[in-house]
Amino acid sequence: MKLGFLTACLVESDLTDIADWAVHQGFEALEVAGWPSSDGRSHIKVDRFGDSEYDRIRGIFTKTGLTLSSIAYYENNLHPEHGPQVNAHVRRCVDAAAALGCPTVGTFVGRDPGRSVRDNLERAIDVFGPLVEYARQRDVEIVIENCVMKSWHPDGYPGNLAYSPELWEWMFGLGLKLNYDPSHLVALGIDPVAAMRPYIGDIAHVQAKDTEFLPGQLDRYGFYGPVTGEKGWYRFRVPGLGRIDWTRVIDALYEGGYDGVVSVEHEDPVWSGNTDRVQTGLGIAYRTLRHLIPG
Repeated sequence: MKLGFLTACLVESDLTDIADWAVHQGFEALEVAGWPSSDGRSHIKVDRFGDSEYDRIRGIFTKTGLTLSSIAYYENNLHPEHGPQVNAHVRRCVDAAAALGCPTVGTFVGRDPGRSVRDNLERAIDVFGPLVEYARQRDVEIVIENCVMKSWHPDGYPGNLAYSPELWEWMFGLGLKLNYDPSHLVALGIDPVAAMRPYIGDIAHVQAKDTEFLPGQLDRYGFYGPVTGEKGWYRFRVPGLGRIDWTRVIDALYEGGYDGVVSVEHEDPVWSGNTDRVQTGLGIAYRTLRHLIPG
């Protein structure tokens, strides 16, 4: 296994600077944000991917020796209005990944909040069948993060239909793979290790994020969370500052034969606000995971 992080947290930094810092810190891989160029999170211009952009990205990874683990574009592929544009950008991410020898592209299944779950799953077959085939022809796998994305539904219901092992089995049948993130399972009351063990063979990428329960808030809001726009009963933290037993998680991945990248996804509100604070948070994650993933 290799230890890396998702670049989207460092919105003020160029990919060259991010890669140089990552090597100095001791990381071995980067999951590169691939949103449209107009989005501040983007660190690779997949919508303008020509020879110069190829040379830029390839040069960064050749110089540093880092592994490009995935191109990340986490948007709603089933959005009732913007879905086709999202689908098209996923294809652009696949094209860039294929050119760069990157094995995966990460995205969400998503959901049309105006349709039932059953209707969404049926529609997803038509959407993801062609996307998976497009990627397969280019030796790239599409990986889906198991984030709930409650903000995508007006009533706070799951907005990404990939949040539970039941739905993982459905998406594996479409040829999709899992970008396993244990933080979302903890927030659903699911044991992240027990849930992951039967499906390690279908995990093509791993994201490391932690979950902290806020004192007393679950008793106020209940499992489904607030309906008044308040913050809720949990928040995401960098690994080591939440409830996840990373020794169990990493050990189970090793035991199951996973040998890919574990990529820190920094969404910690405490260690955010500027580049120095984000890098400090990434450093905490590094020190938590490094002894479990020998470099």
